[in-house]
Amino acid sequence: MDRRERTRALIGLGGLVAKAGLGDEPAAVLLGLLLDARDQLAGPEAELQRTRWHRRGDRAFKADAAAKVDAVQGDG
Repeated sequence: MDRRERTRALIGLGGLVAKAGLGDEPAAVLLGLLLDARDQLAGPEAELQRTRWHRRGDRAFKADAAAKVDAVQGDG
């Protein structure tokens, strides 16, 4: 991954933190949260947890997209 791609990926990750409403949390809290998540993904229920998180994230992305469409249509 070159420098530009890495920068873009890091900005995207920061956007996810903001989208989750965690942008005001201290870095140590975010790191702890991510380390807990990493440990869960290495545990015996990893695939079940990954599926749960995937579904929840997918619903959040879809809700955000729907809200943007509603906002644009409301401007008309």
